[in-house]
Amino acid sequence: STDGGRNLSLDSIPMGLPMSDPSAWATAMNNLGMAPMGMTGQPLLPDFDPALGMMTGIPPINPMMPGLGIVPPPIPPDMPAVKEIIHCKSCTLFPPNPHLPPPATRERPPGCKTVFVGGLPENGTEQIIMEVFEQCGEVIAIRKSKKNFCHIRFAEEFMVDKALYLSGYRIRLGSSTDKKDTGRLHVDFAQARDDLYEWECKQRMLAREERHRRRLAEERFRPPSPPPVVHYSDHECSVVAEKLKDDTKFSEAIQTLLTWIERGEVNRRTANNFYSMIQSANSHIRRLINEKAAHEKEMEEAKEKFKLALSGILVQFEQIVAVYHSASKQKAWDHFTKAQRKNISVWCKQAEEIRNIHNDELMGIRREEEMEMSDEEIEDPSEMKETEESALVSQVEALKEENDSLRWQLDAYRNEVELLKQEQGKASRDEDTTKEQQMKLLQQALQGMQKHLLKVQEEYKKREAELEKVKEDKLKIETLLENLKEQESSMSRVCACSQEKECPVEKTLSNSPVKSEREVLLVGIISTFLHVHPFGASIEYICSYLQRLDSKICTAEVEVLMTRLQNTFRQELSGVGASLEKRWKFCGFDGLKMT
Repeated sequence: STDGGRNLSLDSIPMGLPMSDPSAWATAMNNLGMAPMGMTGQPLLPDFDPALGMMTGIPPINPMMPGLGIVPPPIPPDMPAVKEIIHCKSCTLFPPNPHLPPPATRERPPGCKTVFVGGLPENGTEQIIMEVFEQCGEVIAIRKSKKNFCHIRFAEEFMVDKALYLSGYRIRLGSSTDKKDTGRLHVDFAQARDDLYEWECKQRMLAREERHRRRLAEERFRPPSPPPVVHYSDHECSVVAEKLKDDTKFSEAIQTLLTWIERGEVNRRTANNFYSMIQSANSHIRRLINEKAAHEKEMEEAKEKFKLALSGILVQFEQIVAVYHSASKQKAWDHFTKAQRKNISVWCKQAEEIRNIHNDELMGIRREEEMEMSDEEIEDPSEMKETEESALVSQVEALKEENDSLRWQLDAYRNEVELLKQEQGKASRDEDTTKEQQMKLLQQALQGMQKHLLKVQEEYKKREAELEKVKEDKLKIETLLENLKEQESSMSRVCACSQEKECPVEKTLSNSPVKSEREVLLVGIISTFLHVHPFGASIEYICSYLQRLDSKICTAEVEVLMTRLQNTFRQELSGVGASLEKRWKFCGFDGLKMT
């Protein structure tokens, strides 16, 4: 049936779209989260990763994006794109000539969801356009022009690629062959601000997500900060001193001590405490030397054990090799099979190689020991004397250094005592001067406060006098108001009749829209001009005519006058979109009947 054929053709459109623009087709398939496939089922992008989709928060690969360098291969020339006839309810779409080149398109704007459709029939309506293009996807808006073209905005980007498939089709409304009912569709990308804004928002969101992801990765790989060092106090000092004496906590305590010294916590009050901690750190050197000697002793013992074990292993290797050699003699060798002989010879070679390696290692250890012993024996008695003399010289130098250090300490103590005396004298003088300055400041502050209090009292008295005057004026005004109310009540009865007679005249005078003779003349001239133009005229056209008579006339004055006379002039809107225009018409004859 025709319905069945129509359904088949409509269903086959999205799946078998010919790729006149391969890059647009690859973009559409990528936005759907699928690998872009060609007409033969081969992937357009061989390195496409389906995990890189919209569900992961990473933007899809767009071949049109600059910098990627992903260009899909062209369609093979031996595979022509076959387009079929599309039947709709109100129209029929006939495919173009397959031998003609594909229709040209402009460069795709980023985030494009809007298409330009030209070549529409003159009798085409928005309903027919919706019927044709809703097959491509959800249509959000259609902006149709009177000049046989329109702009269609879709919900998603891939729908634009489906709409481009219809470019080049000939459309016929119903079965009519009239020119007004036929046309050739031209579909192209359109640049819309809404599409660009949404695309920029999406890119900013993706950039924010990427920055957040990088920040999390940096925080994950950032090394942890070291534990904070406590501030110096007497209690913490005693704790650190105890830790310095403990081998297990020495490294932590020495780091704390170093931080305190670098912070500048050392002063005259805490110098003894720091000296005791430095002394305990120095005593730790002896413990380290003893520990090193113990480790060296253990190493020597381990070497002896290793040497004994290695010599025992070598003895056993020699015995095993002797067994192999005795088995390879002719007395026993003739009784073994070929496979057994082969295995025995292989085992013998392996055992000899391992024995030679271990033997070389043991000989190397013995050579090192012999060289150490020979170095100790070669030392002459003259060298011994020289060492003794150098030791005495070093002791003398050490004594001199200690004597010098003691002298420097004495000089330092004397200087400190003198500085303390000077500081105590300065402190007493400074205290006297500071006390005098504080007294002067307090006296000045008290004088200022007294002056401020006097000013506040004067202002308070002035405000009280003003309040009394205001109260008196209020009483006078209340009495005057009562008198005026009585006079008004008496006068209202007398003037009631005269006011009723004069009110209509005043109302008519006050409510008249024309306020001067000049405005009356303008109204007459405008009425005559618009009577000659029955289809109306714009305010600029009317003012250009009036300015020939009087150059002082402005557009705003004329427009205000015409808006006041609603029964004489009427404003109408004509045109659509950019050609929208305001026209004024003369409606005095209709207004006369209404008034």
